[in-house]
Order: sequence, then structure tokens, then C-alpha cells
Amino acid sequence: MKKLTDEIKTVFANWFFARQGITKPNDEILLWPNNLSDGKERIRVVEGRLQVVSNIHNPSIRPFIPSAERATGAAVIIAPGGGHSEIWIDREGYRIAELLKNRGIAAFVLKYRLANEKNSPYTVEEHALKDIQRAIRLVRSRAKKWGINKSSVGVMGFSAGGELAALASSRFDFGKESPVDAIDGESAYANFQALIYPAGISHLDVLKNSPPLFLLGGLMDDPEVSGGMSNIYLKYKRAGILAELYIYADAGQGLNMNQNNFGAISRWPERFEEWLGRGGFLKKRMFVPEAN
Repeated sequence: MKKLTDEIKTVFANWFFARQGITKPNDEILLWPNNLSDGKERIRVVEGRLQVVSNIHNPSIRPFIPSAERATGAAVIIAPGGGHSEIWIDREGYRIAELLKNRGIAAFVLKYRLANEKNSPYTVEEHALKDIQRAIRLVRSRAKKWGINKSSVGVMGFSAGGELAALASSRFDFGKESPVDAIDGESAYANFQALIYPAGISHLDVLKNSPPLFLLGGLMDDPEVSGGMSNIYLKYKRAGILAELYIYADAGQGLNMNQNNFGAISRWPERFEEWLGRGGFLKKRMFVPEAN
């Protein structure tokens, strides 16, 4: 009976998406294609047409590659938030990826395993961390095809995804000693990190080789979030590592990412692009993506 109910939900979801002009991505790239699960993703729709995904057992990335004319060589793996129980894939994933793509920055929206779902067998530090590390390696392994500079591959995370991005930026290797495939041999080091209203980062340590940090949030957000950003910024400042912090006075949790923002907050992508430029991550590439 439960199986039948799940199938009915899936059929309804597909019908609804078709009616709303929403298509399920068919260009997702599985992170672990040799270790697939039979579990099916669940999708719910909020605020009219925004997709929220859960029950992820086959992690993936969806690429958003800029045109050769716009491309800067930089790439960002985006980890949307959702409290590690779901992923707000549209609001904090696909929409952001399109913004970056239009600025010449290749973006890859990550679906990672969720530790806080009911009866979840996963943990953040074991499974979700491995997923984002694998995504970084995968992007580097296809850098030539996508026109990406291997020294300009970073991470961006929103809310719980910010925690995951921060974790990846403090726990990394430069290629596994005994790789199981070519991807495993690539570095999992993020050259830069962008943490957008991140949760649970105050306890993270700053390493001597921690990547440069871009922080963004709202003053009216939960004090733990805004306070955590301030604390981690000061840690980076004391360590002498490039860090920049933006806290918008008239913004709360989520920075109203689901609305048409106006004023200073609407220009945060420009601030991020400028920061990347000052860090030397937007050097024009000298080649074009290979044909598929």
C-alpha cells in the first residue's frame, strides 16, 4: 500500500510540474554511480512553484555552465539549505546557479544525503561531507571539458548547506593516496568558500591553509547565525586569511531569497563577484569547453 501511495505521489508531482512549466533536471550527474540505491526522491512544492527535495540516496550535481564568451574559469559547488532534513533546491540552488552562470561563473547544484530526516542512516560529517568533497573532485576532473581553472573551484552554502560548505573547507585532502577512480585522485580542497546565512559554524577551526571566506547574512536572522558569522570572521581576520563579511540590516533568515529583492541586498551577487575578482579567481581561461 505504501509503495502504491509513493507511486501516486510521484505521478501527481510530475503532472503538477508539467502544469507549472517545471521540468525535472535530466542533466544531473551522479556522484557515486557505482553505488546506487533504489530509494526515490520526494519533492514538495511551496510558495506556488518552489521545489523542496528530500529522501536523497543517490547524491548528484547539476551543472550550469556559462557560454564561452562569458566564462571566467571560476566554478562554485552550491549546497542549498534545509536543516539537513530537506533541500530547498530552487530558492537556494537553481536560482543562484543561474545568477552565477550569467556572470560567467560555472555553478553546480549539489544534492547531498540528509542526516536529519526521520530514520536517516546518514550523518553530516560522514556522508554529506563525502558528497560535497566528491563534487569538488568531480568538477576538477572535468575542468577542461567545462572550461574551468582548477585553482578557482570553490563552495557556496546556504543555511545548513553553509555548515556543510564550511566543513568541506576545513576538512580536505589533495587527492586520495589510494584512489578508486580518476575522480578520487583529484583534490578536494575548495579554493574559496561563500557561506550565506550559515548555521552551526562557530565551533569550526581556522587552519593555516583555510580558503578565503565570503560571509553574507541578515541582522534580523537568528542571533546564533549572525553571531556565528561575526565570530568566524574574526577568527579569519586574526589568522590573516582573506575574509569579507556582509550583514544587511533590513534582512532576516533567508535574505528573502524567494522574493524580488530591492536595494542593497539585491546586489549581493555583485559583491561576491567583486570579491572573487580581488582574490584572483576570475582569470579568463585560454580554452573553450569541449563538445559533448
